[in-house]
Amino acid sequence: MSKLLAINDLSVSFGRGASEVQAVRGVSFHINRGETVALVGESGSGKSVSALSVMQLLPYPLAHHPTGSVKFKGEELMGVADGRMRQLRGDDIAMIFQEPLSSLNPLHSIDRQIAEVLLLHKNITPNQAHARVVELLTLVGLESATERLTALPHEFSGGQQQRVMIAMALANDPELLIADEPTTALDVTVQAQVLKLMGDIQKRLNMSMLFITHDLGIVRSMADRVCVMNDGLIVEQGPTEQIFEQPEHDYTKHLLAAEPNGEPGPAPADAPSVMKGDDIKVWFPIKRGVLRQIVGHVKAVDGISIDVKQGQTLGVVGESGSGKSTLGRALIRLEQSEGSITFHGRDIQGLQLKELRPLRREMQIVFQDPYGSLSPRLSVGQIVEEGLLVHGLGGSYEERRTLIDEALREVDLEPEMQERYPHEFSGGQRQRIAIARALVLKPKFIVLDEPTSALDMSVQAQIVELLRDLQQKHDLAYMFISHDLKVVRAVSHEIIVMKEGRMVEAGPAAQVIDNPKEAYTQALMAAAFKMEADESGVVQM
Repeated sequence: MSKLLAINDLSVSFGRGASEVQAVRGVSFHINRGETVALVGESGSGKSVSALSVMQLLPYPLAHHPTGSVKFKGEELMGVADGRMRQLRGDDIAMIFQEPLSSLNPLHSIDRQIAEVLLLHKNITPNQAHARVVELLTLVGLESATERLTALPHEFSGGQQQRVMIAMALANDPELLIADEPTTALDVTVQAQVLKLMGDIQKRLNMSMLFITHDLGIVRSMADRVCVMNDGLIVEQGPTEQIFEQPEHDYTKHLLAAEPNGEPGPAPADAPSVMKGDDIKVWFPIKRGVLRQIVGHVKAVDGISIDVKQGQTLGVVGESGSGKSTLGRALIRLEQSEGSITFHGRDIQGLQLKELRPLRREMQIVFQDPYGSLSPRLSVGQIVEEGLLVHGLGGSYEERRTLIDEALREVDLEPEMQERYPHEFSGGQRQRIAIARALVLKPKFIVLDEPTSALDMSVQAQIVELLRDLQQKHDLAYMFISHDLKVVRAVSHEIIVMKEGRMVEAGPAAQVIDNPKEAYTQALMAAAFKMEADESGVVQM
């Protein structure tokens, strides 16, 4: 097999002198024509930096290469002229980025964005570009989007946005596709569809692929060879089967064993009800016309009833847009809703904001993106202290400081860290800070909205273990919202499955996961736990 991409002794540093940070150190690997190589490792290991070096997209002169060679079809790309690199990008080499909504221009229609790639590299007319856009959207399974070509990126779901990104990357039939965590934020069913799509297209075009991910389940079904990265180094590489069946390096063994597992501690059968919702409805009006008349409703939550008891976790699963997060926000009165909501036996649905405020400390929420929910202008101590000040807890500064110290210790952070700011922490540490902010108020009920979705497997396992320990220690009631069914299985006593605002199945976690009754639940479980590869390495549901 001929080498399409050859990387030799690649090093990447940020800054110089005493402040230099060595992100990648002496990395070497290659990709043959038609081959998929997976680059795996935890956040900060140097995976994306290595890929961006191939595309020459690092922020120079902040980033520089002390050593290394990157050759594409025998041509050296290190130090190549900008004009030549622009010819290669999007034409011979294309890249799919991790977060499609931040990669797509929010002000341009999808038609214009995909056509732009074609018009830059091909000598074609706008009409020909338009026809190719329709062809590409059909290729990636977005036939319905051909009727919405003037729509903006935010008008599509996460899975649809990622398909638009794939269509853009494939526009000029690249020889090398770099996919940087392309399915991290997608639901399990959408993830399986996108992976199957990429596998089919690769086979059809005989395209090479560099697949960057921290999800080893995906690697096993997609990659021919695997390179394992840790702290800027490739610590092990080889055929996929060999890496999974006979790993040699301790770090590879750690990654393979890092998946969240186990189950929550037993919940008392006679535990009192903490949060109860009966026939909860959240309908958003659809307004059209000059007079903005209501012509219909989006039924985000449509008649859901739940009962979460003390010391119990209710897992809420379903695809994006099923209403999971809306239900969680409605229960703690962050979203207007209809139906009965009872907290510790008290009806809170009809309470005014002033009456509701004293109860806020007992009902907390931990959001999906800790970096977005933590103020970058406040230190960690100030972030955790904010709730104490709002609710008049802790009395003096010294007393509040003691409470903050205790909350940080409970989430396995050092109290000395409270003088630092959110950007100085890893993703897992930021999520621990968000949990500490909720815990410091001694709540009875916590909504955990996708708290592990953006974290590495090993960090997910740590957060799951932390949540289980805290629940046992404080008799907490959790609502755990997630599309990651492996994590839900590790924390939940009961599970409800949502689809298009309605509950399609509910019951004990083991029953719903191992013996689902409804076809939709069966499809979800199959996508999460039974993804296998066929002869071409394509994921099947």
